[in-house]
Amino acid sequence: MTLTKANIVDVVYDRTQVTKKEASEYVNELFELMKEALEDGEEIKVSGFGKFEVRRKGERVGRNPRTGDEIVIPERKVLRFKVSQVLKDELNGN
Repeated sequence: MTLTKANIVDVVYDRTQVTKKEASEYVNELFELMKEALEDGEEIKVSGFGKFEVRRKGERVGRNPRTGDEIVIPERKVLRFKVSQVLKDELNGN
């Protein structure tokens, strides 16, 4: 099963005393806040869960697997998630 934004809205609705519309607004606002922080180069640390951060990957030379031709892969930003030790332990039954 995949956890979707709609599932998260349903859980917030079920566990709180807010309307479904309010739950949806809260979830959307949270994701918007996270997106803005990452776009601004900030890290997002969630205690007991993990850390999201944007990293730069430099330009590099790669190869086309079909032809073997060298190609330049441009510099880009990538999103990285590092799981917390607490969550890692829970996932491994510790």
